[in-house]
Amino acid sequence: MALSVSSSSSISASGFSRSSQELKAPQFGSFKLLDRPTTFVIVSSQRRCAVKPLNAEPKRNGSVVPLAATIAAPEIAEKVEVEEDYEKLAKELVNGSPLEIMDKALEKFGDDIAIAFSGAEDVALIEYAKLTGRPFRVFSLDTGRLNPETYHFFDQVEKHYGIRIEYMFPDAVEVQALVRNKGLFSFYEDGHQECCRVRKVRPLRRALKGLRAWITGQRKDQSPGTRSEIPVVQVDPVFEGLDGGAGSLIKWNPMANVEGQDVWKFLRTMDVPVNSLHSKGYISIGCEPCTRPVLPGQHEREGRWWWEDATAKECGLHKGNLKQGDAAQLNGNGNGAAHANGAATVADIFNSENLVNLSRAGIENLLKLENRKEPWLVVLYAPWCQFCQGMEASYVELADKLAGSGVKVGKFRADGDQKGFSKQELQLGSFPTILFFPKHSSRPIKYPSEKRDVDSLMTFVNALR
Repeated sequence: MALSVSSSSSISASGFSRSSQELKAPQFGSFKLLDRPTTFVIVSSQRRCAVKPLNAEPKRNGSVVPLAATIAAPEIAEKVEVEEDYEKLAKELVNGSPLEIMDKALEKFGDDIAIAFSGAEDVALIEYAKLTGRPFRVFSLDTGRLNPETYHFFDQVEKHYGIRIEYMFPDAVEVQALVRNKGLFSFYEDGHQECCRVRKVRPLRRALKGLRAWITGQRKDQSPGTRSEIPVVQVDPVFEGLDGGAGSLIKWNPMANVEGQDVWKFLRTMDVPVNSLHSKGYISIGCEPCTRPVLPGQHEREGRWWWEDATAKECGLHKGNLKQGDAAQLNGNGNGAAHANGAATVADIFNSENLVNLSRAGIENLLKLENRKEPWLVVLYAPWCQFCQGMEASYVELADKLAGSGVKVGKFRADGDQKGFSKQELQLGSFPTILFFPKHSSRPIKYPSEKRDVDSLMTFVNALR
């Protein structure tokens, strides 16, 4: 004889609060006989009942929202599901608008999908969800180290849309152990991954275990090194969903093909709240100790974990973006370790008739000259480095401006086999490194600033030429 136990608890397995009036299950403790002998079956009542999403509740109910994996409800049940080909769906939606993609995501997954809101321009996702007219849910990771402006922004968003963001928090014991053992700012010394794992990745993992799909604000132009190939929808390569196992979670990226400037045009047009940090030069916004404004000529991701010499700037939430071998780069300080020999086949950059492409012999000769006929400005670069790519336009413009001025402008590819030499002889610390070779000096002068706009570089040259 088998027993079936059905629960009418008002908290779902996802860990998010529900309205008990919406649940259609019998009272806890009701039993029914099954034909199969000696098998106990526990049936979870939360998964297919009509549940009002949290954003439809206009007032706080005063309840404490538990973590997503706090309640475990093992299930043995027969399911008939049609397997979706998400690669095919991604191709079908590749030219779709963010609104169309958002609508498809909410239609397919209903209450089993939620928007991941980071406190930056992800508010566009919430606006698109609202425009679909469908119910939607929003969750966010509160690491405990966000900027005050971000917390105020959360409150503004809740009031503007009449929603309650479902916050996930790091485990207090894990945070306590990390801080006691290594201090409050250990990430400045040994990389950001350990802190991000405790404060962001593990809380996200718990949240996603209560969902079948999630929606992110990733865009291809955010990080050329890690996000240039993200599809609009995919099977999540890293995290598991409600059913567990590989392929149990679907990841939607409605704005994958949208450029950052177009996102901001949309936000201004719709007159939605934005984080006040954006007006202070912040573009990519994370935790307060690990985020700073972006300087002229820098890529937006250079405002994150700026002390690390890394090209794979991901905290772990989107680790699946990293190609094979890139994981070695994730802890920073590798600066090219992701490319086994540092000489990946990629298109060259800094191409201009006014730029001299220096070989190893050429740069060595430049080093040996104590009395040069003209001064030189040389960038040490790697074409796969997103920060080198970010300054390409300004450096080429500078070369054009200096043409015929008596200052030679050059480039030297310093990755791969040339990296050791460049570190020892050319002061290479990270890509890009910019050197000025004065007319009457044997040792080059390293450009000390991270401002890589034309005016800043020209000021440096004019001060030394």
